[in-house]
Amino acid sequence: MANGKIGVTTENIFPVIKKFLYSDNEIFLRELVSNAIDASRKLQTLASFGDFKGEIGDLRVYVEVDKEKGTLTVSDHGIGMDAADIEKYINQIAFSGAEEFLEKYKDTANSIIGHFGLGFYSAFMVADKVVIRSLSYKEGAQAVEWSCDGSPEYEMHPIEKADRGTEIILHIDSESKEYLEKDRIIALLKKYCRFLPVPVVCGKKQEWKDGAYVDTDEDNVINATEPLWTRRPADLTDDDYLRFYRELMPGREDPLFWIHLNVDYPFTLTGILYFPKVKSNIDLQRNRIQLYCNQVFVTDQVEGVVPEFMTIMQGVIDSPDIPLNVSRSYLQADRQVKQISSYISKKVADKLDRLFTSDRAEFEKKWDDIRIFIEYGMLTDEKFFESARKFFLFKDTAGKYFSLSEYRNLVEPSQTDKDSTLIYLYTTNPTAQFAYIRKAEEKGYDVLVMDGELDGHLMSLLESKEDKIRFVRVDSDIPEHLIRKQDQAATSLSAEQSDILTGIFSAALPKEDDAHYIVSLESIQENSAPATLTQDEFMRRMKKMAEQQPGMSFGSQLPDSYQLVINTDSAAIQQILKSADESIGSDIRPILSDISSSNEELTKAKAPDASEELKASADGLETHIADLRKRQSEIMAQYAGSHPIIRQIVDLALLQAGQLKGRALSEFIDRSYSML
Repeated sequence: MANGKIGVTTENIFPVIKKFLYSDNEIFLRELVSNAIDASRKLQTLASFGDFKGEIGDLRVYVEVDKEKGTLTVSDHGIGMDAADIEKYINQIAFSGAEEFLEKYKDTANSIIGHFGLGFYSAFMVADKVVIRSLSYKEGAQAVEWSCDGSPEYEMHPIEKADRGTEIILHIDSESKEYLEKDRIIALLKKYCRFLPVPVVCGKKQEWKDGAYVDTDEDNVINATEPLWTRRPADLTDDDYLRFYRELMPGREDPLFWIHLNVDYPFTLTGILYFPKVKSNIDLQRNRIQLYCNQVFVTDQVEGVVPEFMTIMQGVIDSPDIPLNVSRSYLQADRQVKQISSYISKKVADKLDRLFTSDRAEFEKKWDDIRIFIEYGMLTDEKFFESARKFFLFKDTAGKYFSLSEYRNLVEPSQTDKDSTLIYLYTTNPTAQFAYIRKAEEKGYDVLVMDGELDGHLMSLLESKEDKIRFVRVDSDIPEHLIRKQDQAATSLSAEQSDILTGIFSAALPKEDDAHYIVSLESIQENSAPATLTQDEFMRRMKKMAEQQPGMSFGSQLPDSYQLVINTDSAAIQQILKSADESIGSDIRPILSDISSSNEELTKAKAPDASEELKASADGLETHIADLRKRQSEIMAQYAGSHPIIRQIVDLALLQAGQLKGRALSEFIDRSYSML
């Protein structure tokens, strides 16, 4: 019998392991099973080199729960250990047996899991005593038992053991009794060990008999030893990929397509990534890509390994070259990780390009489901944006799809403005903006559907990347001015007439806290609508983008700004102007004249060289002007309120823009009936 101290640099190694090294105590099972798998694979490697000439036999790893004894046992039939091995690999913490073994058999042992020599000690997170019983594969080896209670003190003595291999027996502590529940252990094995390369057994399979589940004689094998990503793509069918996806993501709609990763230089990387259907931000759930290291589950937090926009994909990545922290629980920043991320991004872009070029019709059918994914990639990954130029699609209101270059060629002849800028008209709601779309199409323009949650950001990006293009929403101006072919014509109205028209229509506009309306006068065409409500493209887009930015919620508090464009060439507007001039012109003109002369005096009073007497009159002049404008507004409001046709024209413009609701809509309907 031998007693001794574990070779550590501090008496507090176990508290460090428990508290800091492993962030989640459930991974102890992953580490112990991984060690058992390593021991089994090492035996296979030794046999292939001729260094072991015996019978390999059953290499299954067994996990057994004994609730009565309070133990959890992980056993294997791998290479086992003798006293010297335990002294070297257990008593000297952080001396990794896998590292030494890899160095010796580096050409064939690339699937050995362990790297750090600390996995075994994770057992002390849940056990107050750990026992090792082991018999080495070496000829004439003496079996040995090692035990430790979680302190640096251990005991070791020879024992009788018939079978080669190792048993790790955990005496579960009082705070970790959950690990004596078989269902809990099976759940953990399925989480961490479901794809390990050696069969892992936990109990027996069960069947329903006489109203209860009972054990059968068949071992309950937890894992699939040859997961799909380890096989050659040429040997797999679409059904194989779909079956595997349904196992990974049960209950979810089948994916659109997938990519099988398989590279061995300059790093080793395998895996399968699936494209789910993504309709909106609600579907942007992440943590659905599982990272494995030699078929051992590590994490589903894969930011860094895959580009940000690809974290909404689903599937599996497996690489022994991704650097992990000592507990194998999370990633470490590394140049290799960036290379892997770039490779995955390129593979995804290549896959999309192949789908686009090989079967355009099928790609278009999938477009609405993958659009948000591709737009997300274009916005966040410069290299992906350059690749996506080839397969990104616009869709117009007719349901036709165009690549970037195709659409430019389509609209360039008719939608280039006077400054040689190509105008891309778009709608965010084809139903609500139908009237505007129809007017634009009557002019021979094409209108895109840009109703996605990322489209505002994407339009800004394309405007900065593409040569001389600008996106304009179809309701942002009157149809005649959406694409200005020449300078705007001035109206023939006098200043007084302009003031009267502006005043009476301003008085008829709704007064709302969350919306601001202004009136502008345009000389358009006699047969065009008397009034059209528009919303400035730049301001609307900036507000929308501000609302979507974290910490920029003030954007939603800003009022919407609309412009009521009055068509001064319209016969209805001309008649309103004539009637207003006859009714209130004699009252308004003296007020306007007084305002004009008072403004001139106010300008003189505020001049730097004004006399003190003149400066003293400034406050009185400002008050006088304010009173005049108030009186002017009252006269115009009274006139507008007494002439329902003015309100009718305003409401028609609001209705066309989808802004007429509630009581205002009801009053409009009643007024319309009364005017029939």
